[in-house]
Amino acid sequence: MNWTRALLFLTAVCIGCLGTKAEAQLRWPEYPPKTTPMRVRLVALAWALPPTSYGASYEVFVAETEIDQGEWRLIKLVFRFLSFQPRLSETGFDYSVVHEVGASRDPDCDETISQLTARSLPSRHEPLIYSRNVPREDLGRRRIPLPCYQTNADDYIKSSVEPLAPLAPAPEPTLKPRAKR
Repeated sequence: MNWTRALLFLTAVCIGCLGTKAEAQLRWPEYPPKTTPMRVRLVALAWALPPTSYGASYEVFVAETEIDQGEWRLIKLVFRFLSFQPRLSETGFDYSVVHEVGASRDPDCDETISQLTARSLPSRHEPLIYSRNVPREDLGRRRIPLPCYQTNADDYIKSSVEPLAPLAPAPEPTLKPRAKR
């Protein structure tokens, strides 16, 4: 008799729960990560692994991504490729070339410029290799971590040459020299 009541109770509970969804919070990141199209200019190459026939190699860049029309911000860009695919540094390592890629954000690999250039030996830093036509080369003083984005050769969309507009002349100083008395 008790078994029959328990079985009927469980059946009623299961039937009542069929119409509702179970909601839970995922404890691991979404796989594969969502990629978004980005426009990037390569500023400097931080380091690159030599190509290998065994697996994927990668290059790590300091790049600029377009936030808004004509507004750019620095990021760290990790580009993965296989031995038969072209490197990103071979497809146009010039600041005037804008690359369009599909990239995904990875907050676990955010680094500062000094962390990017640090090597395994104590107090040894490798300098950045700057691309052609970079308007500034003073990245060594930046202390803010660069947001990290990852992409690969399969997510490469296209590149286009977009030369920079000439810089506006510096404004005239507003302070005037005093007249001598």
